[in-house]
Amino acid sequence: MADNVTLTAAVRSNLLTIQLTSSQIDSTQLKLATGLKVSSAIDDAAAFFAAQGLNARASDLSGLRDNIDQAISTVEAAINGIDAISELVEQAKGLAVNAKATSDTNERSALAVQFNSLLTQVDSLANDASFGGTNLVQGTPDNLTVNFNEDGSSNLTITGVDTSTGTAGINVSVAGNAFLNDSDIDTAITVVNTALTTLRTAASTLGSNASVLQTRLDFTSELSNTLQEGAGKLTLADLNEESANLLALQTRQQLGINSLSLAAQSERSILALF
Repeated sequence: MADNVTLTAAVRSNLLTIQLTSSQIDSTQLKLATGLKVSSAIDDAAAFFAAQGLNARASDLSGLRDNIDQAISTVEAAINGIDAISELVEQAKGLAVNAKATSDTNERSALAVQFNSLLTQVDSLANDASFGGTNLVQGTPDNLTVNFNEDGSSNLTITGVDTSTGTAGINVSVAGNAFLNDSDIDTAITVVNTALTTLRTAASTLGSNASVLQTRLDFTSELSNTLQEGAGKLTLADLNEESANLLALQTRQQLGINSLSLAAQSERSILALF
């Protein structure tokens, strides 16, 4: 068996220094490649798991943020529906007013038919004002519950409002006696005015809910970003600093190689004397 090679203290010291520097260079290059100063629990267990917790909550909040955003669209669809229904009711009121302004029974009857047709459109529109399968303004309206945190302890329930022409809704019935009598027209005008007030109140309530949802959406987005930034502070590398470190390590490595070469050359010079 061949004898073991014995290295001098100077050579051994230089080799160890070069090995350590090479290991540090590999570590620094990994940080530059990944952008992370902590990429596993081995690097820094406390920072790694703390960052994981922050990122996990940020991910949960992102899901809640999407749900809140969808809820806003649902409420907006309902508000748009109420606005359109209000326009139809305003038109119906105009027909009733026109009917009272004329004494022609045929014209009154024709206006009554148009009035009834608009009420049919009101019901159809209320049924169509849905978003994602949720309708807050139909004859039997849905309710919408929106969670603002992970365990559902913070939420908002938006109660739907019936905007159909039925008695549970805006309570506008068809033209009485084909608008032949002034009393029937006056009744229709009174009911329509009440319906418009009801619709405005419903739109205002839904608008307030939409404002709350938008505020919570903005807050959730900002909180999610803050959590991600916090996780980044624990794990992200400073690329400028790591680049400078790499340059310094490469310089140190080259100096170590030069020092090793000089040590080996010195040994060869001594051997040449024999």
